[in-house]
Amino acid sequence: MAQEKEVRVGRVVIPAAGLEWQFVRSSGPGGQHVNRTSSKAVLRFDARHSPYLPEDVRSRLLEHERPRLTREGALLITSQKHRDQPRNIADCLAKLSAIVARALVAPKRRRPTKTPRSVVKKRLAGKRHRSETKRLRGRIGD
Repeated sequence: MAQEKEVRVGRVVIPAAGLEWQFVRSSGPGGQHVNRTSSKAVLRFDARHSPYLPEDVRSRLLEHERPRLTREGALLITSQKHRDQPRNIADCLAKLSAIVARALVAPKRRRPTKTPRSVVKKRLAGKRHRSETKRLRGRIGD
């Protein structure tokens, strides 16, 4: 069931072969049946060595998602929000799509701006005023 899913985000397509699934027992309430089913979905995606990611997207993804990465560079995504496995699978895929979509957006380059003349003029006027105030505090009779 989970093996047929692929992730498509913009120019990036991650086929089902690039995703590794594991299903474990979910924690929390769920009645008597919770101890029998493995509804928690764990998605492992090898982000560091994946041929499906362009290099710029890979570097941004590895930078943003550092806490979720294993030592080998695999991205771990888990979901146990729902009681059934297919909905948790869909949730994991949605999370992966959001992560890849965020990595697709290149950050804007900051263009350094020059300080306006009026700001420089105002700052120097303030310094002159402060200097004059301190000069007037001096001793009389020099």
